[in-house]
Parts: sequence; structure tokens; C-alpha cells
Amino acid sequence: MSKILIKNGKVWDGERFYFADVLTENEKISKIADKIDEAAEFEYNASGKIVSAGLVDAHVHMRGINKEFGIHAELSSIPFGVTAAADACGAYGDKALLDTFLLKNVIFVPAGFRNNRAIFDSTEKMIEKYGEKVVGIKAYFDTQISDVQDIKPLYEVVEFAEKKNLMIMVHSSNSPVSMSELLGTLRKGDILTHTYHGGKNNVSEDRFECIKTAKKRGVIIDAGFAGYVHTDFKVFKDAISCGAVPDVISTDITRFSAYKRGGRYGMTMCMSIAKHLGMSEKDIFRAVTSAPAKALGKENEWGHLQVGRCADLAVFDHTDEGFDLTDMAGNRIESENGYRCVLTVVYGELVYKD
Repeated sequence: MSKILIKNGKVWDGERFYFADVLTENEKISKIADKIDEAAEFEYNASGKIVSAGLVDAHVHMRGINKEFGIHAELSSIPFGVTAAADACGAYGDKALLDTFLLKNVIFVPAGFRNNRAIFDSTEKMIEKYGEKVVGIKAYFDTQISDVQDIKPLYEVVEFAEKKNLMIMVHSSNSPVSMSELLGTLRKGDILTHTYHGGKNNVSEDRFECIKTAKKRGVIIDAGFAGYVHTDFKVFKDAISCGAVPDVISTDITRFSAYKRGGRYGMTMCMSIAKHLGMSEKDIFRAVTSAPAKALGKENEWGHLQVGRCADLAVFDHTDEGFDLTDMAGNRIESENGYRCVLTVVYGELVYKD
């Protein structure tokens, strides 16, 4: 399909909203203007809807790359407007498989922990295997998953990542130390995920000052929803009220979570939850486009809808896409309405239409 024309939409270009028509030609965005009357092989009236840069999910687990949790990359992304993603624990596949995905991708490779020390033997091998696909190191700084007791092993991960010129993503649920101490170890560009969990050592314990301080230093705050598993809705709502909003919204979608999260789980549900709890639409769309693209070092390729860029885009409605979730602390949220993706275009090709 050489030309696609989307008319009358509210455009989100990665930084701002405005009303315009969008024309794609082959793999590129060829024109954005108030009114475009050119003939196209496919035309869509987006009146009342949002036409966005393709979404970027900074925390997924893809089948073939993640052995235990992986879910089919396209089925968990394209119907939700996601055109690029980062596998947050790539360990078992190979680079050749990643290159076959329609979903654009990068990966984080895991560091291990034993006896309260970080170990990197497997990490080194995976960095060599995946090559330029690797953007960072994933650290499960979680006493229920890893053998960690204090902050020392996380400093070791940071030191290793520094030598490799990589960022780190830290899974922060069940941390052995306060969130203030954890965030204090992270550098500009490092990512904290599952930021709004409600267990011990969570961000509400200092009224979210640790988030505000870390954000000023350039640490990336990721909601890392996992539906309700790693997100306490009261903590998240209070954080939004205090101005401690996430830089990035991600799904942490897995094969175990996709079909039992109180609705059609994917990026659109995470966006709907954020809206329901008080996050502004501008902050939401930035957190799923330009912000994660920049965090992953892909701001020149992903997350922006601009003339000359690759034609990755999606159209969203806010309609009868309900959800009903109860988090691990018993906080229930429900709504009859939510974001719904109605159209996804990748490389200038129509790949999903609701």
C-alpha cells in the first residue's frame, strides 16, 4: 500500500497535540497539513480520534527471546498501537529472530545475583550474542527473586554497565533497601521500573520526594504496570496528585498476564488506568511515545510523527473499552471507557484495523 491518508484527527507528534491530516507514502510520512486532498489507496476518517506516533513499550517479554514469560511480539503490541518495544530480559533467543519481528525492538540482558553479589558471566555472553540490539542491563533487585540483601550488588551492576556504556533497568518490587537509597545509586538515563509498587520500601514512604529528586538527576521513572501485580493504584494515584508522574508507561506484558487482567490487557489499558487515576492526556501520550524512545536511545527513529520520518503511527479512540482491576493491596478501579486502538500502521503498511 503506497499511500495512506488519515483525515480530521487530533495529531500527537510526540510533543504536542494539534488537528491535521496525515499522509504516508511508501515507508515515510510525506505530508502533515490542515487539509490534504490527495488520492490514496486507503483513507480513514479519524474525526474525534487521536492520530499518534506509534507507541513505544519499554518493558515487554517476547516469545523466543524470553523463555519463561515470553508472549507473541506482534499479537501483544500491534493491536494496541505499539510499533516498537524493549524486551526487558532477553536471554534465550538470538539476534536473527529479533530481526524477523515486525515490531521494532531492542533488549535488556539480565545480570545475576548470588550471595549478595552481582555475577556477569551470562551477561557477557548475551551482550556478545545480541550485539547492537542490547541497550541495557536488567537487574531484578528483588529479595523474592534474587539473592540480594543490601545495596552493594546494585552498585556492582552500575559499575559493570558503566564499563559497557549501557544503561540499567531496575526491577524495584521487594527491594531490600529504601527507594531513596535505590534511586540514589542510579545514573542519568538509568530506568527504575515498577516504581509505584505498594510493598515494603515503596516511593510513598517519603511522600515521593525520592522520585522528584531522581527525576531532576535524569533517572527515568517507568510505571512498569504488569496490570495490577507491580502497581498499587493508591500509590500511583497519590504520586500523580503530588506531581511525581512517570516519565514512561510500559506494560511488562507476559504470556501469563495478557488475558487475565480484567479487560483487554495491553498498552491501551495501562494508558486508561493512568488517565483514570488523574494523569493528563499529554503526559500519557508523551510517556508512551517520545519519552520511551529517548530513554532507549531511539529518539531519532521512534516515538515521533513528523514529515520524513518512518510511517509508524496509530489511531486511538476513548470509548467503551472498559476495565475492572483489583491490585494486590485490594484497591479496585473500574471504568466503562478507556483508550482503544482502531488502526496501526508500520513502515507505511496498514497492519491492524479494528
